[in-house]
Formats: sequence, structure tokens, C-alpha cells
Amino acid sequence: MNDTPLQPEETYSGRLLGFTIPSQNARGRLVRLDGVLDEVLSAHAYPAPITHLLAEALVLATLIGGLLKDDGSQVTMQAQTEEGAVRLLVCDFKGGALRGYVDFDESRLAELGANPSLFALFGKGYLAITFDIPSGQGRYQGIVPLEGGSLSEACESYFYQSEQVPTLIRCAVRSGSEGTVAAGMLVQHLPDGEEGRERLHARLDHPEWEHVAVMGGSIRHEELLDNDLSLEAIAWRLFHDEDEVRIQPGAAIARGCRCSIEHYEQVLGRFPEEDREEMRNDDGLILVDCAFCSKQFAIAR
Repeated sequence: MNDTPLQPEETYSGRLLGFTIPSQNARGRLVRLDGVLDEVLSAHAYPAPITHLLAEALVLATLIGGLLKDDGSQVTMQAQTEEGAVRLLVCDFKGGALRGYVDFDESRLAELGANPSLFALFGKGYLAITFDIPSGQGRYQGIVPLEGGSLSEACESYFYQSEQVPTLIRCAVRSGSEGTVAAGMLVQHLPDGEEGRERLHARLDHPEWEHVAVMGGSIRHEELLDNDLSLEAIAWRLFHDEDEVRIQPGAAIARGCRCSIEHYEQVLGRFPEEDREEMRNDDGLILVDCAFCSKQFAIAR
């Protein structure tokens, strides 16, 4: 394994790890979230099923966002329905900044028991993944039905249906007295070249992809969540038989709610004055709630 670290220490938690397997035209991302995950989750008193759901979604947003290389790029993942206990799940990742939020019906959730399925949570919902890339493609979005046993499976379907890229995703979540830890791995096959070339004839039965998928699919949940096992070590365990595995340590992950009085002043400034007057309370203030961080901002103008 050729290891070209951007920092002197191996990657354990709170930082993305990228890797490529040139001989198999495959690339991957690994991440483990602990402290930053608890920061995001602490904004609301989520019950256990929602904590697990949002933790998985935050890992997925980080893995998918880690595929974007342009500075200032952002990925937003949104799952929505009008018939499930979860009305809206949204999270985004931008340059290491991560945030997320779930809006749900408490009474309907309570009827589902301790470990509800994805279909029980959402019903017939949909998953939308939006990429904002400052240069080149700009903004584009793919939407697929919210199907499968987990958000991870729904994201796999998105990549195959919307981008024709065979993708394997594994996520693991553990909650306990010391907080919540979540981790995940994403591996993709780029059949006609690792980077910068048109991807043609992507198919799930490609011999290279079958090999990579078998190796990657052998990862165990306890390995992903093991804080004593570096992400580099996981990549090595899975693909040590390959001629070369290239490592690219990525961004450090931090809670990234971008709310501020200045931001909301700019947003409200786009409304006509008569609309802003209707928003003001008896003290002449416009109160704005941020769902991501559960803070309220009082805007005076």
C-alpha cells in the first residue's frame, strides 16, 4: 500500500479517508464520526430510532460529499414523504462542515416500536441528492424512490440509477451511555478510468466490480465502529491483495451549521418591506428559528 498522508497520524475518527485501487478502477471513502456526531444530534432530543436514522444519514452525506473535489462544493441529501412518521430528513456536507435535521411526528413514531423499518418511517417517500459544484457542472440533482432496507441501500440505488455507477455502501451505528458513534464506507467502480474520463458500460456484473464488491462487502460493523482500528487499517485489511492501494487523507469533519444574524439579515433583505413588517413581533423583531442547531435569532431590521 502506498501511503501518502497529509498528516503524521493515522486516521481514526473525525476525518475522511479516500482511497483508490488503480488495478480495479475503483475508488472509495471511509469515515468514522463520534464527537462531531454527538454535537449535531444534541441540537434536539431525538428518540432512538431518529438518532439512528440521522446518524446514518450524516455518515452518508460525508461519504458522498467526500467524492467532490472542487473547493466550495456541497452535497445535500433530502428524504421526504407525506405519509410516514418522518416528514423530512435533510443533511449536507461542505468542505468538512456537516449538519443535519429530522422533522417527525412523535405520536406516529411511537406506534412503530423500537426498531422501525425504513418503509415504516417514510412510507412511499423519495430520496433527493443535490450537488452544488462552483465550477463546471454547477448544480444538479437526482431523485429516486426511497426504497430498500436502509438509507444506505437507497443511496446505492441512486448512484446506479441516476449516475450509472456501481456503488457499495456500508454503514454502522452504535449508541450507548458514552454517546453515538457512526461509521461508513463507500466504494465505486469507474470502469473506463479512475478520474477524468467518460464512464461507459458501467454494469454490476463487470469482473472488476464483482471482485471489489466481494472484498468491500466483507467489512463487518464492528470493524467500522472500532475506535482502535484506523481507517487506513480497514482499507488494508479489505484490499491487501491488490497490487496498489492509494491513500488520500481528506478533510477534518466538524459541525457546520452556517446560521448567523448576518445570514438571516441577507435572506430577509430579499423580501419586500411590507412582508417583513408582517413578520415582526410586538417588539419589532423578526424571530428566526434554525432547525439545524435549534437556536433562535432576533432580527431587528
